[in-house]
Amino acid sequence: MSAAAAVTPKIVSQKEWMAAHKGHLEKEKLLTRLRDDLSRERRSLPWVKVQKNYLFEGANGKETLDSLFDGRSQLIVYHFMFGPEWEEGCPSCSLVADHIAPSAVHLAQRDVTLVAVARASWSRLEPFQARMGWRLKFVSSYGSDFNRDYHVFFTAEETANSTTYYNFATTPFPAEEAPGLSVFYKDETGDIFHTFSAYGRGGEPLLGVYHLLDLTPKGRNEEGLSFPMSWVRHHDRYPDAQKAVVNGCCTHEKEPQ
Repeated sequence: MSAAAAVTPKIVSQKEWMAAHKGHLEKEKLLTRLRDDLSRERRSLPWVKVQKNYLFEGANGKETLDSLFDGRSQLIVYHFMFGPEWEEGCPSCSLVADHIAPSAVHLAQRDVTLVAVARASWSRLEPFQARMGWRLKFVSSYGSDFNRDYHVFFTAEETANSTTYYNFATTPFPAEEAPGLSVFYKDETGDIFHTFSAYGRGGEPLLGVYHLLDLTPKGRNEEGLSFPMSWVRHHDRYPDAQKAVVNGCCTHEKEPQ
């Protein structure tokens, strides 16, 4: 065990344990109330009308931003990192997709469509999605300004000169592709509005695995890594992936033949 991963607990009586945890619970309740306030404030933020006619490609052929709503009034787009020249999608974005893909059917019951958009061509996206087993709609934005306009694609010059505009500020970013999510609303007349975007750790609530790790004694245990998510692999690339599946209940596992 590394020094960073060392666990040095304070061993106490059940009574002392309960007192400490009740005190901590009050802070958690405060955080919950603050998060509710922040969510209400987010919903009251101003919108901007989408003026461009973006074109995408997916399993249904060519699609517009309007058609991605799939008959609903709200659309969440996850900006998936998969460049046109890449052989496969980003492992960290794939971890996000592992979490959110099963949510699409539930979101649809609340007038929300969930879609993942990447710059890679559909010919590259389709086999990768099939390999990962995601039941989530993916479309390619290759050839459009969509990723650029929503600040998840940068030029080589911008990355080299640390002039990338990401997370609402000019800041260094190590790659030309970046993750994020954007939310859109379509009114009764068919006008589309950009209501919200989140980048960087703003997308962390999508990662349930981190919330679970935060409950454990070792926490995220990422100290000393080259970067916080360097341990993440595609779910079919972990050496012990099969051992982690209990009774075959992983949604990515194929049924026995």
